[in-house]
Amino acid sequence: MKLIAASAGSGTAAAAATNATTATRRDKLRLGDVLLAQRLISEEQLAQALDLQNTSGRKLGRVLIERGALTEEALAHALARQLRAPVVNLNSYPLKGELVRQLGEAAARRHRAIVLDDRGDHLLVAFSDPLDLTAHDDVARLLKRSIQVAVVPESQLTPAFDRHYRRTDEISGLAKALEKDIGDAVDFGALQESVGQEGAPVVRLLQSVFEDAMMIGASDVHLEPQENELLIRSRIDGVLQTQTQADKRIAGALTQRLKLMANLDISEKRLPQDGRFTLRLRGRTVDVRLSTLPSQYGESVVMRLLGQGSEVRRLDEIGMPADMLARFRALLGRSTGTVLVTGPTGSGKTTTLYAALAELDASSQKIITVEDPVEYRLPGLTQVQVNDKIDLSFARVLRATLRQDPDVILVGEMRDTETAEIGLRAAITGHLVLSTLHTRDAASTPYRLLDMGVPPFMVATALQAVVAQRLVRRNCSQCARLHDASPQEAAWLGLMTGDGALATRRGRGCLACNGTGYAGRLGVYEMLEMDAALAQTATHGDPATFLAAARARMHGRTLAHRAADLVRAGQTSVAEAMRLTSEFDTES
Repeated sequence: MKLIAASAGSGTAAAAATNATTATRRDKLRLGDVLLAQRLISEEQLAQALDLQNTSGRKLGRVLIERGALTEEALAHALARQLRAPVVNLNSYPLKGELVRQLGEAAARRHRAIVLDDRGDHLLVAFSDPLDLTAHDDVARLLKRSIQVAVVPESQLTPAFDRHYRRTDEISGLAKALEKDIGDAVDFGALQESVGQEGAPVVRLLQSVFEDAMMIGASDVHLEPQENELLIRSRIDGVLQTQTQADKRIAGALTQRLKLMANLDISEKRLPQDGRFTLRLRGRTVDVRLSTLPSQYGESVVMRLLGQGSEVRRLDEIGMPADMLARFRALLGRSTGTVLVTGPTGSGKTTTLYAALAELDASSQKIITVEDPVEYRLPGLTQVQVNDKIDLSFARVLRATLRQDPDVILVGEMRDTETAEIGLRAAITGHLVLSTLHTRDAASTPYRLLDMGVPPFMVATALQAVVAQRLVRRNCSQCARLHDASPQEAAWLGLMTGDGALATRRGRGCLACNGTGYAGRLGVYEMLEMDAALAQTATHGDPATFLAAARARMHGRTLAHRAADLVRAGQTSVAEAMRLTSEFDTES
């Protein structure tokens, strides 16, 4: 049965049709009656839910779900049966952005409705509560089209809204308003004054950019001046996506405002600057690390978004293989030595280190972290944030840390020779030291330390193990299907698994993954444990000999092999694994 409301302003016949539709709908049972008739709840459960509804003001369906009387899916199917309407799964439904946005965001969120399809004589619109007559009539009026009702589980709507009502139009509009401000500015001083004012277009534009980045789970926001435009891009699951393109003239105002927020020198445009500030967005506190870099067409700005209070994951939740996890936990049980986690920026090193700290007993051990910035908060730990502006450097804090009688020390990054030497010396003198280093893989790490100028005896004595890691994008669970490998992919599979015809999976793209085929990321790990023989070869032998010995030690358990294991398990695609391992010698 179609539930149709006539187009607004179509005359007496249309009004009569609308009234007939409304009358028909008002003859339908109330939600409680619908659920009782289908024997999904008892009269006692209904009575209790109605009492709670009267005191809380929440909708009856939500009260019943929260009390465990029925599931969200059962509620949707019950309503669909009563109205003879389809139930829609938004996670797999091919939504079209231009159709969805025919209904304004405010109305869509208020009425919990989303436009699904244009079927010529009517629009298909999904409601989480199709019995809400006010919502039905208001949506029909706003769309100015006849509508057919579908039913959707409530929890699927908010993610769909966040994806399709991204603030692209709002950001473009604010960018144009800022362009006009700049074009109308009489002099530079007037522009500077407007940049500093709350409520100015530049402030509202940045607010929208940050809120959009939080909505889509972006890790970084990039402002990149080009020859004729400004690109605003966000990094999602490790891949940059363009948010909007704006007039290049607004780049200076945006950069100036960001520098003010980070207490940087707004007059200095020739040198790189780094800073940080804190925002409150969508109920979360976000630390923003800001980096500026002079480029040919203006200052390039990159902002890393770090959510305060993020939940620390456990070691068995980060995807570390079982055989490696057991060895890694054994290392954490030692009282001395250095364990390094290596990889490029954004590869999940801090997540791994904090998962390791969560395994330790902070009640019986003194654990101190030295970081820039402090990304996670753990109870029972002493956490220190470095501040180079007041000469509170890694090295200085680390020296003071050793006078605090620690058992375990986490050093955010061994970024210079002094910090590396102090950390390794601490490991030699009876402390467990965890830290990160930027290296290509596990085998090259000892030589990176030697190249930094760390004495060979320290490397040989203190370094216990190196974990190298990367992140690969996970196949979307909603749209992943069997995938026919290309000749290049088949060749890679044959090399890595011995089976070029191995069945693999790849996401096709859907609402749940924003059309990318991927949703979330997985860790890929390799670990090199140092023993006396390897340490001797690393510090006194030929580099080629050490690299050959290290790769032989990790044979079949390198980053490339671990990525192939994820492909075999259907968790990522061949293309993604090949992208990650392209820098490595896959024959090792």
